[in-house]
Amino acid sequence: MRLPGSNLCFPLSAFRFPLCLPFSAFRFPLFALPAPLSAFRFSLCLPRFPLSAFRFSILYASVSSSPLEKLQQQLKKLPGLGYRSAERIALHLLVEQPAQRGELVAALEEAGRSVHRCTRCGNLAGGELCAICSDPRRDQRLVCVVEHVPDVVALERSGAWRGVYHVLHGRLSPQHGVGPNDLNLAPLFGRIERGEVDELILSLANDVEGEATCHYVTEHLPSGHAVKVSRIGFGLPSGGGVLYADAVTLRSALDGRRNYG
Repeated sequence: MRLPGSNLCFPLSAFRFPLCLPFSAFRFPLFALPAPLSAFRFSLCLPRFPLSAFRFSILYASVSSSPLEKLQQQLKKLPGLGYRSAERIALHLLVEQPAQRGELVAALEEAGRSVHRCTRCGNLAGGELCAICSDPRRDQRLVCVVEHVPDVVALERSGAWRGVYHVLHGRLSPQHGVGPNDLNLAPLFGRIERGEVDELILSLANDVEGEATCHYVTEHLPSGHAVKVSRIGFGLPSGGGVLYADAVTLRSALDGRRNYG
């Protein structure tokens, strides 16, 4: 087919995307049509031009390889940040508040040099022990076992726990290749062997991997030490009702029931 007013010829098979144009916009005589008018669909398609003709590929390559795009890609890897959030942060640091960029980089470098794991519990610490383990007001003989550092932050925010913690930095997951040697279990068993623990409170997730980790800890406790092991309760949230709770939550709530009155 030859386009009107042009020297370009395209076969009909070269057109794909429908155009919403009336049939009267095309000026070929009806007597020249090789088929009845009803045989034609009244939606032509755009030709499959190579992208290089529009210079899209060159433009995209220059944008995707720019320092701004690289910065956005790195920010997107942070938890809770999507493309728009990463774009806003990048533009804020580069355009709106460039002075904060140096402060942020300096703070990250300083934290990377000075912050490490507490030698006793595995929490984040600026010295040998974290602030919780070095606090004399905490009961050092009550140990709450958690999976990750954010779990410590959540429990501390509640103000409900006055003991100390032990961070495993994960849980057993054979599917993801996480075994006992990948967890921070040796220092926990060492604390028990030295007689420093009276009770372990296992505050792990209420799922298969969390239950497997709790079972492993209880089965491999050092012998000869009377350590009480308990599990945090799971049930209905504060202000929640039975109607909208799932089956697992209801089962946990019934299993963890206690005397009333």
